[in-house]
Amino acid sequence: MPAVISCVMPVHNAERYLAAAVESVLGQNYPYFELILVDDGSTDGSSAICGEFSRRDDRVKLLSQPNRGAAAARNAGLAAASGRYLAFVDADDWVLTDMLETQL
Repeated sequence: MPAVISCVMPVHNAERYLAAAVESVLGQNYPYFELILVDDGSTDGSSAICGEFSRRDDRVKLLSQPNRGAAAARNAGLAAASGRYLAFVDADDWVLTDMLETQL
């Protein structure tokens, strides 16, 4: 089944928190989602972390752009979204396993 929810995560120099944030989204009990990581010109190890997740999991899409700020990163994620609904998670967030199901 295609993604019903597109979850957009802007990423800028979030190396310290990023893996936990992404893992919490990928651990959702609702299976029909995509996670769009938008690397907004990170200069730490965030780009490599994003790349690893996108290689490991087909639900993860990676976009990269020069640093233009969180709003521009969210807009880039919106443009790439294929889901009927949208969710936003920041790269330093940790979400409960039923977040997407509850929001839906």
